[in-house]
Amino acid sequence: MAEAIDKQDHLFVVSSSPHTHSGASVKAIMLDVIIAMLPLTGAAIYLFGWNAIRLLLVCVISCVATEAACRKAMGRNAGIDDLSAVVTGMLLAFNLPPALPSWMAVTGSVIAIALAKQVFGGIGYNPFNPALIARVALLISFPVAMTTWSPWIMAAPAAGIDALTSATPLGAFKSAIDFGQTVPYLTNSTTFMQFFVGHQNGCIGEVSSLAILLGGLYLLFRRCISWQIPAFYLGSVAVLSTLIWAVAPDKNLPPHLHLVTGGLMLGAFFMATDMVTTPVTRKGMAVFGAGCGILTVLIRVWGGYPEGVSFAILLMNAVTPLINRATRPRVFGTGKKKS
Repeated sequence: MAEAIDKQDHLFVVSSSPHTHSGASVKAIMLDVIIAMLPLTGAAIYLFGWNAIRLLLVCVISCVATEAACRKAMGRNAGIDDLSAVVTGMLLAFNLPPALPSWMAVTGSVIAIALAKQVFGGIGYNPFNPALIARVALLISFPVAMTTWSPWIMAAPAAGIDALTSATPLGAFKSAIDFGQTVPYLTNSTTFMQFFVGHQNGCIGEVSSLAILLGGLYLLFRRCISWQIPAFYLGSVAVLSTLIWAVAPDKNLPPHLHLVTGGLMLGAFFMATDMVTTPVTRKGMAVFGAGCGILTVLIRVWGGYPEGVSFAILLMNAVTPLINRATRPRVFGTGKKKS
């Protein structure tokens, strides 16, 4: 009997949770995100040439260096081998206009890592998306540089289309409405496909919805993100913009153009799906995505900025703890809490 108990002693050894592991790691997930961003990188380089390469290199190197410096200052290990700083640097670069000076990109990188991430304790503790915090900080600090768009897109001459405009589609449309000018993009049947492919001005990573969709599908296939946030984000934008457009079609963009202009696609698949700053429940993800979409349309239509993706996601990041609390599933075997 004693021998039988001795043989089974290992069955009663209890270790700390988690007791099982999926095999995933932060580094593996970040590597998948980097792979998913390769189509965006290729499109950015094709459309914007050297400026895209410059911004990507500057942001990635600055983010990694800032992460290492912050970790050393806090007396911790370097922590740069998890690739999270690389992902932040790439996402920040994708949210910058092609002609932005390199020193401004470095400033944004320091803000993203030092102020939006490490000051809260590092990866897993930041309440807001670091790349978006940096983008908004740069937009407020350097509004002219952050809204000055390159008047040249490399693919335009080869495609034989008119893509040489000094404003983004959303900026041109909002300016036309504000100043009572002729409203663009409402009668051109080929505009949607041109914008979808990437023949428009904007930040280097947001112009090609096709490249973003390819990367987003890879993330969904690898289960790095859940479908609820991008689906409810894009769906709420489509529904609300359709209602607004139906009321005043001569003063509002149609829903299909809302979907392929600005940073909507990039935000829906790569920014709003950040697992650290978004809800953990399926219902919470749906609420989060819908909230991002509604705020994006409201800011675009009635706000002071032609674009609203960054502000919408950051505002929803702020209420993520409340969404998690409201959508938290009831523990099995317990009753409803009485008010």
